[in-house]
Amino acid sequence: MRIALIGTRGIPAAYSGFETAVENLAREFTDRGHEVTVYCRPHMTEQRDAHAGARLVHLPTVRNKYLDTIVHTTVSTGHLITRERPDLAIYFIAGNAPVVPVARIAGVPSILQIDGMDSQRAKWPRAARAIIRQFEHMSAAAATIAVTDSESVADLYEERFGRRLLAIPYGADLPDPGTRDALDDLGLTAGEYILFVGRLVPENNAHLLIEAYSTLNTDWPLVVVGDAPYAEDYIAGLREMAGDRVRMPGYVFGDGYAELVNNCGVMCVPTEVGGTHPVIVEAMAAGAPLVVSDHAPNVEVVGDGAATFSLAAAPASLAGVLQRLLADSDRRAALGARAAERARERYGWGICAERYLALAEALTT
Repeated sequence: MRIALIGTRGIPAAYSGFETAVENLAREFTDRGHEVTVYCRPHMTEQRDAHAGARLVHLPTVRNKYLDTIVHTTVSTGHLITRERPDLAIYFIAGNAPVVPVARIAGVPSILQIDGMDSQRAKWPRAARAIIRQFEHMSAAAATIAVTDSESVADLYEERFGRRLLAIPYGADLPDPGTRDALDDLGLTAGEYILFVGRLVPENNAHLLIEAYSTLNTDWPLVVVGDAPYAEDYIAGLREMAGDRVRMPGYVFGDGYAELVNNCGVMCVPTEVGGTHPVIVEAMAAGAPLVVSDHAPNVEVVGDGAATFSLAAAPASLAGVLQRLLADSDRRAALGARAAERARERYGWGICAERYLALAEALTT
């Protein structure tokens, strides 16, 4: 089967969960003998011809916070229906909903993957949120079929729009590379630091974590890994409030990322928007002691494999949970073990890919 993955920044993954999903699905699909094409934005990905077994197509877009995604997806869809003609197109991001029907009308079956309510993201001004809400409303019917990564998000779509989405959870695989270069570069001791990994945008709440951390009684440093395009002011604010004990190395990928997750003392994911965050399931697979917010998809993913805090009472609630966890090494070990077991049972890129392929088979026969 010829499969096109379209609508993200592209791969190698360097920004968010969508790109992580695309990279892993591309690898799983090609390992199973399928031919995969991934559409990429030249200003946001390395200029490679192939990656993870997939052929990469780099097409131009408008480098603008509000137009980047939709313009690139429109250009890519034109290329897809006139040049590629794949057996299936898998689109990502609800904001691409206005373009997705073009593929279906042109005779290319399509799946649209939605990871949450993008209109809730604080980065969007009021007018943009209103437009994105309209895109979300139409997204369930835009493709041949729409899917999400969380039953909690499926619940929300059904409540708001009267249509239930099929839920296909993300996968997780993050073995310890056995190296310590990233730890050495940051002056870290294995098992004795708090870790945040994610895009540095307001809804991921790195600011809440930094504020909570500032009240803790601990010698452990806080490591905030991440960056974000178009978020310079927010990131500058984080650096201003961080202080000397907070280390902000920007993005860390590959073995360095795996090192940091596998060796952290506590990993914190305080996000309040989106569906299943790959960083959570990857941390679970690595057996990291986790603290997550009580955002419904987060709670759904971790089950009993993480400590949770109340977003409504943050940052005080987060500080309290972290302080208790730092003082209890047995509980940290128990949480890590339960998280790893849950990841083995429920999450895996192979499982995720097989579910997409079963859906693809149903749509193309």
